Amino acid sequence: MALKSTIYKAKLNVTDMDRHVYQEFPLTIACHPSETELRMMLRVLAFAMHADARLEFGRGISTDNEPDLWQKSLTDDIELWIDLGAPDESRIRKACGRAHRVVLYAYGDRSVPVWWSKQEAALKRFDNLRVVQISDDSLKALSTLASSNMSLQSVIEEGQIIFSSAEHDALIELELKVLKP
Repeated sequence: MALKSTIYKAKLNVTDMDRHVYQEFPLTIACHPSETELRMMLRVLAFAMHADARLEFGRGISTDNEPDLWQKSLTDDIELWIDLGAPDESRIRKACGRAHRVVLYAYGDRSVPVWWSKQEAALKRFDNLRVVQISDDSLKALSTLASSNMSLQSVIEEGQIIFSSAEHDALIELELKVLKP
């Protein structure tokens, strides 16, 4: 018998002073059996960073041709494709060909530098790609906020992100990987 996804509910209050987004989003997040809570919470962070009424969770980890999150236009064009991890260049190329903008949230302090050194030259050719690394410490702090029924606040200002719940706070550090010389 196949294992089923664990369902998490979140009430995410986003205060993004950089993009002037001030809204609450009720989220239902399916955590695939092979996905960790750390990775699931990174999807919630990515949602907060790009919060929009049309932003949706994709099937992500269980489906090769869908991202972790995406935003489609009313004509079904993919405006934003968000992936997590360190995918191979062919997946990124496919995403960049299908979407107007692609954002990759890379994680793993030990593995990302190795992956980046191998992929950087190939990724520089994509004008619509942005690669952001999240530190292991930030990811661990973010994962302390995980629970089956979450009430989360995110404050984004000048590139700094503070995530909080009633019990914990997490200051999130992101590093933008420079793709253009």
